[in-house]
Amino acid sequence: MFRKEYTVSIDLQQQEEARRYILENLGEAPDIAIILGSGLGNFTGMMDNVRILKTREIPHYPASTVVGHQGEWVTGTVDGVSVLAVRGRVHAYEGYSHGQVAFPVHVLASLGVKKLIVTNAAGGINRFYRPGDFMVIVDHINLTFDNPLFGPNPRQIGPRFPDMISAYDPEWVELALEEGRKLGVPIHKGVYLGVKGPSYETAAEIRMAERIGADAVGMSTVPEVIAAAFRGLRVLGISFISNMATGISQEKLDHEEVTRMAEQVQDRFTSLIRRILKRM
Repeated sequence: MFRKEYTVSIDLQQQEEARRYILENLGEAPDIAIILGSGLGNFTGMMDNVRILKTREIPHYPASTVVGHQGEWVTGTVDGVSVLAVRGRVHAYEGYSHGQVAFPVHVLASLGVKKLIVTNAAGGINRFYRPGDFMVIVDHINLTFDNPLFGPNPRQIGPRFPDMISAYDPEWVELALEEGRKLGVPIHKGVYLGVKGPSYETAAEIRMAERIGADAVGMSTVPEVIAAAFRGLRVLGISFISNMATGISQEKLDHEEVTRMAEQVQDRFTSLIRRILKRM
C-alpha cells in the first residue's frame, strides 16, 4: 500500500527537548535575542553577568562549521538590558535543511523571546554603498528556492501561510537608522537578497539581482526571518557591508577578507547595537 512520506521541518518534540536543556543549563531567556553574523561575535565581550552554553551540548542543535561562528549561546546584560546572543549560526550551504537552519529561532520563540535582531555580513550591490557601511533590512528576496516552513504545519505555534509584509519591523527600521545617524556611521536601508551559496555570485547574477531590486546579498538570515515571522517575533535586521559584490567590484572575494573587515567595524557595530537595545 502506498504511504505518503512527509518532510518535517518543524519538530516540536526536538524543540521542547532543546528548550528544557537550555532552561536547566542557562536559565530563563530574556525578551531580546541577537543572532551574530560572520565576524561579529565579539559583541559578547561587552556583556556583563555573562553565562555561556555551548551549542554542541544542546539536544538536536545543528553544529556550525564556519570560521567566525563560535557555536555558543551567551546571556547577559548590555547597559542593564538583558539579551541573549547567538554566536554561531548555521547555513544551508553547510548541508543543513532550512528547517535545521531555523531551529535556533524556533527554540528562542519557545523560550519566550519576543524581539529578535538578526545581523549578517553581506556583499554590496547598491552602487552607493561602500565596504564598512551598514544596511538596515526593510525587506528580503528569497532566491534560495527553499523555505523553513515546508512540510506539515503545527498550527498551535504559527499559521500555515504567515504574512511577510512586516517581517522586518518598520518602527525598528527607523529606530536603527536614527541611532546610526546620531552615531555618525554610514547607514542605509535596503533589500537583502538571500542565496544558498556557498560560492560567491557571478557578475551576471549580480546584474540580475540589481535589476530585481536587491541592495545587498548574503547566504543567511532569510530562513531565520521567515521562521521568526511564523512565530510572531518582532525582527530588526542589520547587514554589515563587508565587500562589494562581484562585478560591482573587480577584487577577488574570500571569507577571510570578510572576517577581517568585520573586525575593523566591531566598535561601530557594538556602539550601534548598544544604542538600539536601550530603545527596544
